[in-house]
Amino acid sequence: MRLEVGDMTSKTLTAPAVALGTWAWGDSGEVGDGYFGSRLTESGLREVVEKAQSNGFTLWDTAMVYGMGRSEAILARALKGYARSEYQLSTKFTPQVAGDGDDPVADMLDQSLDRMGTDYVDLYWIHNPADVARWTPLLIPLLRSGRIKHVGVSNHNIKEIALADRILGEAGFRVEAVQNHYSLLYRSSERAGILEHCREHDVRFFSYMVLEQGALTGRYSPAHPLPEGSSRATVYNGILPQLQALTDRMGAIGEDRGASAADVATAWAIAKGTTPIIGVTKADHIDGLVRAHGIELADEEIADLEALADAADVDTRGSWEHDM
Repeated sequence: MRLEVGDMTSKTLTAPAVALGTWAWGDSGEVGDGYFGSRLTESGLREVVEKAQSNGFTLWDTAMVYGMGRSEAILARALKGYARSEYQLSTKFTPQVAGDGDDPVADMLDQSLDRMGTDYVDLYWIHNPADVARWTPLLIPLLRSGRIKHVGVSNHNIKEIALADRILGEAGFRVEAVQNHYSLLYRSSERAGILEHCREHDVRFFSYMVLEQGALTGRYSPAHPLPEGSSRATVYNGILPQLQALTDRMGAIGEDRGASAADVATAWAIAKGTTPIIGVTKADHIDGLVRAHGIELADEEIADLEALADAADVDTRGSWEHDM
């Protein structure tokens, strides 16, 4: 018999309207060492944390594989001095780098907890669906012990989500969150029925790469490409011409509201019923999230943006993603 969630979990998952991504925090700052080519300072990231926390953006999403622990460690230092109850931590078990011990999930979690200086994670994800039946059961003792409070699955298709939920359900838990790549340019989770599934089952859908690594911020164009030497430049610079009509329209919609194209992209993801995870590396990025949260897009604006995105006819699926 399936137990009710409340039997074993203290409360259901809650989250701000926007979660904060720290993938780029794993970059070393050296060109070629990291995905983004970011040059970040700990004092600058502390400013990001202070502004975010004061504006109610208190869910921080990271992963061991973001810089192989560097992102988690830097995030912990940036949050130092805040009470643990003042923020939520979201990190991930990545099957592709699992160790060969008796319990690789617990081992990876222990390493993450140590780097982040905490004894629990608010939201723990199975990062990629390498073997749902193998890895999902290993979350159950971690839930029972309180070392993880809620479970999510990332990059899973609808069958994999249902299987993970069924496995957890037998122990009285459930999948409470799904995190997939979802943007104006990449709406596979919507077309596969995953967003509808989440709405029907009270599962929070977290959308990542909403800004497509900066390609949808309006800051880049064929004349002003993404930073050379970064992985994202290799992926996106060649398609910037196809994106021009879309980013111009996003900029025009934003201009009417005192906002940027990036703010419009984020507002679109919110309007679609998702919780966007937005990478933040500068304090003024938080100002954009405040603006985005206040934007209400009209139905015709959403339709217009989606039509322009479809017309761009680009495929931004990540190398780690499979078909939804």
